[in-house]
Amino acid sequence: MRRIDLRGRTIEATALARVLPRAELDISAAATQVRPIVEAVRARGVTAVTEFTERFDGLVPPALGVPRQMLRDALAALAPEVRAALTEAIARTRRVHTAQIPPGGTVRVDDGGTVTQRWIPVRRVGLYVPGGLAVYPSSVVMNAVPAQVAGVSSIAVVSPPRPEAGGWPHPTVLAACELLGVHEVYAVGGAQSIALLAYGALDRATATAIEPVDVITGPGNVWVQAAKRLVMGTVGIDAEAGPTEIAVLADGGANPEYVAADLLSQAEHDPLAASVLVTDSPLLADLVDAALTRRVAATRHGERATTALTGSQSGIILVDDIEAGLAVVNAYGAEHLEIQTAGAAQVAARVDSAGAIFVGPGSPVPLGDYLAGSNHVLPTGGTARFASGLNVTSFLKSVQQIEFTTPALAAATPALDALATAEDLPAHGEAARARE
Repeated sequence: MRRIDLRGRTIEATALARVLPRAELDISAAATQVRPIVEAVRARGVTAVTEFTERFDGLVPPALGVPRQMLRDALAALAPEVRAALTEAIARTRRVHTAQIPPGGTVRVDDGGTVTQRWIPVRRVGLYVPGGLAVYPSSVVMNAVPAQVAGVSSIAVVSPPRPEAGGWPHPTVLAACELLGVHEVYAVGGAQSIALLAYGALDRATATAIEPVDVITGPGNVWVQAAKRLVMGTVGIDAEAGPTEIAVLADGGANPEYVAADLLSQAEHDPLAASVLVTDSPLLADLVDAALTRRVAATRHGERATTALTGSQSGIILVDDIEAGLAVVNAYGAEHLEIQTAGAAQVAARVDSAGAIFVGPGSPVPLGDYLAGSNHVLPTGGTARFASGLNVTSFLKSVQQIEFTTPALAAATPALDALATAEDLPAHGEAARARE
């Protein structure tokens, strides 16, 4: 891995973010190419979806909608250990996300005047489950569970068709849908699937209407993210997700084998995946490099991981001390951040930009990917400085309900009228005075 030596240098936070490694993802350029696809699906519905699926995936699924029996059969054929693991992941994720439900409540502003905060679930959501270099039943769990906990009544899943699955989404993805009770599944991926969710269509083959959704969530490639950008405003979206990222802040006491294994765990996702080590120990950096060389040679996706680890988006950053390391990881804003230092919990408490923080040697990122109960749909590309990971509130609308009695309104009218006059909006004041 390449090295960036920041020892002995003081760099302002904004400038620091510019010198750190980062995957390049030009969603604006992709949006220009994707726009005709989105517009065609909006105009021609399922016909356009089928054309683009054949063009980009090289096949036409047997049907757009996956039959319910296929979901049942996929679950029945699922290996018992995988079913048990998915069941446990669902239970843990549901437990954590149930605790995220905001309480709402009523505030008495004055005698006879109240404002009530209500949280209302959106009616229908569309969940994108990728189907590229890996299989992601865990993404079904991470998207569907918070939506269900929020109280969403209608959930549709889209996932690309796969040749080895007979033109259907991967059977493990279908099994996860059945296990979660999500039965509306479509064999479509890419930008065309996002447009289908946003605008809906009539499936003439089955004479059924595919309703548009209110919110679209889920990770995907640059074309999927570009399509999400184009339909944003017609629907809500969770975020524009880029390639996966891991940053590890470690001192000389960290176990180099743990650090190397964790960096590799994200590098195997994608050639554009970013793996970053921030450390004040040159010796640890050397040991991690050596461990990575050995581990990459032995792993199944070694070529993919090598491309990721040696790319410009990855690297080892040397700093003077952990204090300087904290400044680096806060400027970087990693999707996944591990803290492997002395006093890891205290160091983690000072992190203000990360999608998820994994504290201590017993908390590797893959735990969050599957079984911690946290969500693995997280902000990437430095957006953790202002964005959050997928959670229950991603599927909720906040509504304020105002209720004043006539006497309470009368008490507020002089101040209301003064502000209306100051803003030259006299009819505002008159609306209150009409009730006197």
